[in-house]
Amino acid sequence: MYASLLTFKTAPGKRTEAEGLADALNPVLKGMKGLKDRIYIANSDTNEYGSFSTWETKEDLETAFGLIQAKLQEMLGPIAIEPPVRKIYEVYEPKT
Repeated sequence: MYASLLTFKTAPGKRTEAEGLADALNPVLKGMKGLKDRIYIANSDTNEYGSFSTWETKEDLETAFGLIQAKLQEMLGPIAIEPPVRKIYEVYEPKT
């Protein structure tokens, strides 16, 4: 299993717009092959927002990102003050 952490920073007072981005992209992600779970994160004190998702395979994750990347960039354009940061992790599940 693999996980993706995507974070971005906005100007102050953009939480509503960041939540709108999550609301718009969630239905698209929901039906994608290999998606196991997703959560959206917010810190209004630092104006940082993002998402954390888990996927069955790295290929599923990369395919999904490729499909939403253009839309994500378009939606982030008016609110992000820095390029988004995306990190991919392999998930370790303890044996006990």
